[in-house]
Amino acid sequence: MEVVFLQDVPGTADAGQIKNVADGYARNYLIPKKYAELVTQDAIKRLHKIKHAGDLARIKVTEEMAELAKLIEGTSIEITGRVTPTGRYYGAITGTRVADELSEILGRTIERRLLDVMEAIREPGDYNVTLRLANEITADIQIIATSEE
Repeated sequence: MEVVFLQDVPGTADAGQIKNVADGYARNYLIPKKYAELVTQDAIKRLHKIKHAGDLARIKVTEEMAELAKLIEGTSIEITGRVTPTGRYYGAITGTRVADELSEILGRTIERRLLDVMEAIREPGDYNVTLRLANEITADIQIIATSEE
């Protein structure tokens, strides 16, 4: 099914693009959520406006993420957890916990999905994690994982 994307859909298309997608994906997800609409003469006539609005939205998000990257860059987070006699954590320090701690420190909401392929931390130590905020914008943070006394 051929659709015109009204908004950016990460990993699929940008606003204003015409793409052929699976029928079920279009009918059950894209069209009901107003991310896309079927290709019609009206949609084709509005294509330029849709592309322009998408470009403006991408520019705004990129500027916000660049500002956030400057704020985050070099931040150090200390996280503690209970350790087994073998030296491993009972649970693991996950991306969700890191995002929550970072949100608390910065006073802004940081989503877990921004952490670039972070595997769970299972042992105390120092770890470097990269946050992918936008296409080319990244920020590095340091996690100091310690054991509870």
